[in-house]
Amino acid sequence: MADARRWWALLVLAAAQFMVIMDTSIIGVALPDMQRDLGFSDGGLQWVFNAYVVAFGGLLLLGGRLADLFGARRVFVTGWAVLIAGSVVAAAATTAWVEVAGRAVQGIGGALIAPAAMALLMMLFGHNARELGKAMALYGAAAPAGGTAGVFLGGVITEYLSWPWVFIIYVPIGLATLAATKLLPAVRGKRGSVDLVGAASVTAGIALVVYAIVAANWPAGLGGAALLALFLVVQRTVREPLMPLAIWRTPGLATSNLAMALLGAAWIPMWYFLNLYLQQVLGYGAFASGAALLPMTVAIMIFMIGITARLLGRFGAKPLIVVGLAVLAAGVAGLGFTGEFATNVLPASLVAAVGMSLAYIPAMMSAMSGARPEEAGLASGIVNTTYQVGSALGLAVMTALATSQEQLGFQAAFTGAAVVAVLGAALTAALMRKPAVRESEPVG
Repeated sequence: MADARRWWALLVLAAAQFMVIMDTSIIGVALPDMQRDLGFSDGGLQWVFNAYVVAFGGLLLLGGRLADLFGARRVFVTGWAVLIAGSVVAAAATTAWVEVAGRAVQGIGGALIAPAAMALLMMLFGHNARELGKAMALYGAAAPAGGTAGVFLGGVITEYLSWPWVFIIYVPIGLATLAATKLLPAVRGKRGSVDLVGAASVTAGIALVVYAIVAANWPAGLGGAALLALFLVVQRTVREPLMPLAIWRTPGLATSNLAMALLGAAWIPMWYFLNLYLQQVLGYGAFASGAALLPMTVAIMIFMIGITARLLGRFGAKPLIVVGLAVLAAGVAGLGFTGEFATNVLPASLVAAVGMSLAYIPAMMSAMSGARPEEAGLASGIVNTTYQVGSALGLAVMTALATSQEQLGFQAAFTGAAVVAVLGAALTAALMRKPAVRESEPVG
């Protein structure tokens, strides 16, 4: 593929990543209006968010497998068609259960899009370490930028339009993306079967574990753990498993996924509680709260695109993951000393953003680069699943911590997230051995 065409294709993939991640955050500000219009109970409202995250995180492994079997571009296109359909259902919902169903369909679409996009990126740039670093910088920056932009756009749309528009906007964007898929490489898949038992057990297991933490329902947690154990048994016994356990012998995969899980478990709770702090303590409205998070987005974009890729080429993945998680911990801990925006929130959040920027791309590349080309979709599905599940579990734990420590509240949540980031830095420093990316060739 011509060089210019490859970079245009990368923009399509980065835009897809941006939109998929934005879908997890754009509905946050709209939840009270949705509760009023659709009749959600206080306990049931959480599933507007959880239905997407569970379907997305639980089916990412299946999405990666399908990308390997049927071709990444075909699965990418299918995923966007499913996401558009789910968006239409969610926007048109008049009852709570239809809304949750629409969100789950959106999550299924995202689970097809994300690993297929990563597999396509590796096809386009995996042959050149320097170009791969640049491509991963742009692609990696799209994820946290999408999460933060979702908060801002959700506030704008909810304040000036109405909550169905947070879903309607995906229809024209999805159609435009489908029109641009001609820029993506068409690669044949390979023969094989789909492990449906494995897909069902891992998705249901993750859903039950998340539900158990959110609802403090330990029988559900035991059921989820049993299903996850069944998933591992199935992976050992079926002829073509969803996740061949031998892939975990790939250098750097296990420790990189551990780092990604703890990164998500620290970053997402920080973002969630920071948004609540801005609105509930500082008194910001939906629009002002979203605008206050924009400096973090700018910092992430600058560091991921302009700095992290160069540092990765010079120092390799491990030092950046360790330093990034440590810097993230410092920023999140700084938020624990709650105060005014200019004197406390802004500087601490910018420090946290720098830490996220330093750790995210190296952890992603370390997890992906050791996999064989035919396993690129699977490796992508694993690392994305790890990040999403870590995010969901981290948010559930920090919410429980903040609720149990009423006098500390936000401080308890921020402190807990900082501890998770410190743990991630320590475990990466102790366990990561062999760098999984080339360190001798500078990037940029």
